[in-house]
Amino acid sequence: MIDTPPWLDQPTPQPDPVPQPDATPQTGATATRSADIDLTAIIGLGAEPQAPVAPAMLPATPPRPVPPPAPLPSEPSSPAQFTPAAPPQSVTGPALDQVALLRKARRAPARGWRRVVHSASVGMINPGESPAEVEYQQLLERVRRPVRGDYRVAVLSLKGGVGKTTTTVGLGATFASLRGDRVIAVDANPDLGTLAQRVPLQTRSTVRDLLADDSVHRYSDVRAHTSQAPSRLEVLASERDPAAAEAFNESEYRGVLKILERHYNIVLTDCGTGMSHSSMRGVLDTADALILVSSPALDGARSAGATLDWLAGHGYGHLIGSSVVVLSSARPGSSTIDVDQLSQHFLTRCRAVHAIGFDDHLAEGAEIDVELLAKSTRRAFVELAATIADAFGGPSLRPTPDRA
Repeated sequence: MIDTPPWLDQPTPQPDPVPQPDATPQTGATATRSADIDLTAIIGLGAEPQAPVAPAMLPATPPRPVPPPAPLPSEPSSPAQFTPAAPPQSVTGPALDQVALLRKARRAPARGWRRVVHSASVGMINPGESPAEVEYQQLLERVRRPVRGDYRVAVLSLKGGVGKTTTTVGLGATFASLRGDRVIAVDANPDLGTLAQRVPLQTRSTVRDLLADDSVHRYSDVRAHTSQAPSRLEVLASERDPAAAEAFNESEYRGVLKILERHYNIVLTDCGTGMSHSSMRGVLDTADALILVSSPALDGARSAGATLDWLAGHGYGHLIGSSVVVLSSARPGSSTIDVDQLSQHFLTRCRAVHAIGFDDHLAEGAEIDVELLAKSTRRAFVELAATIADAFGGPSLRPTPDRA
């Protein structure tokens, strides 16, 4: 027989009266006993498992009173301000920062004691590049700046024999060897230009042959009319007959550019020494950059200054501020002219001045191979190319509406 729990035979316990402020609180065993009884009655501590109790035998729980409704908020004295909802949170996490996560690998040094240490340790010790190598890499990044469309550089001089053609080939070969796009130099000299003699001759075609070819549609069609140097620079030769070359006018030059602009990113034009011949207007009207070549001598400097004055007086003053002056030494030995002072003179009118020293390979007057140039000469052409490339992303200077 299951014993009936004692608490079922007892009357329903009544809640203790609420003590008054002046009532004496219970102490001692009485308070402890009351707490024990209440705890046992609630959670059944120490009691044996019992049979379920019928609901009728449980004491009735009085219903809870329904709380009165909350009062309505009073009407605000001013209109409520609209608070926009917060933008939805992205369900994706933040993007990983590749630069922060990946450690930048050091380039292997290319020269000096750093290269010796790197080679002797079989690559285990990499002291990194020297400051000079880092500076050179920054130059290469400038040279390789992307260019949109085609960029046209006119190389000119009023005085012959100052290195205009060698500057054209040296600059073009530098661009072609350091960039991945196509570079071409056009001989626009009406007086038996020698540009084609500075690269291996692969064809006897000229600018006039290209214009007369109605089947030119692809790059390979144009390539049939050009010669290419080991640097990847292509050259489009001028007419070898002086009478025919004189007929190469502005319209024909623009026609050549219309063909070349679809296939080449950088177009250099080797101009003649005269500023008034027919094609010069087309050259200047369509140029994005102007290179003025002079010798580091008094007569060459005066000719360069006269060229700038001619440009300003014939509607091409907008080309002067962005032009670059090249002081090319065609003779060995130091010049009696203060080159630094001469450079400061041109910097008052032009964007930059570069000096290219005498080089035995350039002075030969034969085919130019950039690999055979002196290190200082190669460096000078890289710096010149970097200066020209700095303007690749700038606004166009072509005044003609059709940009041609």
